[in-house]
Amino acid sequence: MQELQQTIEMVLDYIRGIWLKKRYIMLCSWLICPIGFGYVAMMPDVYKSQAVVFVDTRSMLQPLLSGLAIQTNPQQEIAMMAQTLLSRSNIEIIARESDLDITVNTAEGYTNLINTLSKNIRLDRTGRNNIYNISYSNRNPELAKRVVQETLDLFVEGSLGNNRRDTDTASRFLDEQISEYETRLIEAEQRLADFQRRYNDILPVSGSFYSTLQGANSNLESTRLQIRELQQQVSSLKSQMTSGRATDGFDVRQGDNTPVITTRYDNRIKSLEEKIDQLKLRFTDKHPDVIEAKSLLASLEQSRQDELKAYFSETAEDGDDTNLSPLATELKLEISRLEGQIASLRVRESDFEAKIQELRNKIDLVPQIEAESTALNRDYGITKQKYEELLRRKEAAELSRRADVSSEELQFRIIEPPLVPDTPTGPKRLVYYTGILVLGFGMGVALAFAISQIRPVLVRGRQLTALTSFPVLGAVTHLNLKQIQRRNRLRVFLFILSSGAIVTMYAILLAAEVAHVNLVERFL
Repeated sequence: MQELQQTIEMVLDYIRGIWLKKRYIMLCSWLICPIGFGYVAMMPDVYKSQAVVFVDTRSMLQPLLSGLAIQTNPQQEIAMMAQTLLSRSNIEIIARESDLDITVNTAEGYTNLINTLSKNIRLDRTGRNNIYNISYSNRNPELAKRVVQETLDLFVEGSLGNNRRDTDTASRFLDEQISEYETRLIEAEQRLADFQRRYNDILPVSGSFYSTLQGANSNLESTRLQIRELQQQVSSLKSQMTSGRATDGFDVRQGDNTPVITTRYDNRIKSLEEKIDQLKLRFTDKHPDVIEAKSLLASLEQSRQDELKAYFSETAEDGDDTNLSPLATELKLEISRLEGQIASLRVRESDFEAKIQELRNKIDLVPQIEAESTALNRDYGITKQKYEELLRRKEAAELSRRADVSSEELQFRIIEPPLVPDTPTGPKRLVYYTGILVLGFGMGVALAFAISQIRPVLVRGRQLTALTSFPVLGAVTHLNLKQIQRRNRLRVFLFILSSGAIVTMYAILLAAEVAHVNLVERFL
């Protein structure tokens, strides 16, 4: 409790000290307030123009063209436009279109103009939606509206122009790359064709050289196996002729002691007879299909008879085989056929051996040639792949361009167009007047408090005891107490009069400002 009382007494001592130095409050208030009031009153009116625009990023083509055309992120595009709208190049365009550049004649003045515009033009985003507020304040309401209009036009047209410029730039780049890769592809094809012509006798048509050599060896082995099989059959038939035996395994059939010789026409004749039987079930003998089949059957039978006659005539010319039985004749015919096949396979065997030998003679050149061929094919394949990919990208870019022409991804809707402001929006004189009043008296109180602490005035006995550590036994009043009281009353009157004059001045300015605002609003 005692500490609280001491604190209260200390605060009261500070207040008494400030009160005793109240002349500094009067001095500061008269030095700051009238000058500040006059400066604020002389400040010119500022007019603010603004525009509100909504950027609609919804497009019906966007989901339809997904995966077919090149699409950008509209949100990122809007954010980039908002960040670059107030760049120096754009501010210069706004100044030029608004005719502000003709108001300055020096480079320094132009720089200050651009910096001022960059600070005063505001682009704010409202909430989460793509609603942007463009505002600018100036002493000239027409100029404020013109600057906001030019900024809005630049914001809208700049985005569309950027899209078109980006599309045109991408198209030009793709055209240049396609032309370059087309030239490279033609050169690669020419090199590959020259290489194939130079080594057409070594390079295989399909597969590798070693696979071709392996295939030739396999074909040679298969041919030799067939020759051995046919030779075995010929030996078996000759042994049967020598022993007078015949088996059914060599196209010879026996029945009722009548051997039958088979020819190459037998199966076809049998098939054609079955076909004729089927046709007779459906048609008569005069049907064209039946007549044609019978004619073909007669031709095949005649060919079979001619082949048998030719064979028998050949065997009849051989003096040793004139007395052969029909069965022996059949065996000899089969042996002749098999020997003909063996001769044909011998020719094939010789061809395979010559081809294998030729491939083996070139085997030392193969690794280098195949390595060069692989490199050429790889270069050609990569160039062709890139060329085709660029063509696909070109087509996608062209589709995107046509989509942009038919329907813009970004739709700008002007919610509130810029207008010429009728009422000033600044300066906030009421706020400035109040701030100057508080500042003037506040500075005076602070100065009075500082001086009272530097040169303190004792008003109580306890203050003297605290300073000197001597007890105060009593107090003696001044002989001219009434004169001092009169003087103090005069000082209080002067302080009240001074402060009242300042406050009255403040009140008059406030009333004038409010009346001016009401008058303007009434006329509007």
